Amino acid sequence: MYIDKYRLDGKVALITGGSRGIGRATAMGFAEAGADVAIASRKLPDLENVAAEIKNSGRKALPVAAHVGRMEDINNLVAKVTAEYGKIDILVNNAGTSPALASSLEVDERLWDSILNLNLKGLFFLSQAAAKVMKEHGGGKIINVASMDGFRPEANIGTYAISKAGVIMVTKVMALELAQYNIRVNALAPGNVHTRLGDSRFLAMPEYEGEMIKRTPLGRIADPDDMVGAMIYLASDASSFVTGECIVVAGGISLT
Repeated sequence: MYIDKYRLDGKVALITGGSRGIGRATAMGFAEAGADVAIASRKLPDLENVAAEIKNSGRKALPVAAHVGRMEDINNLVAKVTAEYGKIDILVNNAGTSPALASSLEVDERLWDSILNLNLKGLFFLSQAAAKVMKEHGGGKIINVASMDGFRPEANIGTYAISKAGVIMVTKVMALELAQYNIRVNALAPGNVHTRLGDSRFLAMPEYEGEMIKRTPLGRIADPDDMVGAMIYLASDASSFVTGECIVVAGGISLT
């Protein structure tokens, strides 16, 4: 009986950044748990490949090209998903931009705007749009992908850390304000994960990966699949009394 609480049968999930990395792994995991899935990113061909995999597993999939840093794309995305499925039960705000290397003395306005626009502004307004749909249908779940850097910044990626700290606060604000509508809002804070964005830091600083492995008690860098269990928990009825929280999935690195 208890394991059934982790099922997502009859649910519709919208996942941004769904063509690769954590977004793709989450989409596949949600489909396996019984959800129909809409996936969004900027490049439709990549999304179509993932959608084909989901459909082969027996679930419905809707790929939508969208830049969630643009208001018109946000509105179009929500409209397309609701037109196709009639509702949105789960939103995973996974899309994010790379933590560009620049100290606080070097960051210019263009870099600041590009990071904050996608990682924070877009996340907020997509959550707002999806929450309006959820409110009409009796509730839902919003899961924001934050980062360990939102708690403890590292040198030269401060703007990224600021954006992720903002994501954690958006999570708390919306959890407080949307609870009355049966909408639960939580966050997931990954540590180092082998994704295209995560590995870009290792390529820029070849010694960094080894240092992170040494600092991580579990002794490795995560794979995207390592995030899926926590994602399913937050998306399912198993977390029905959890809101405003941030689950850290980082191999124990916060202990060092």
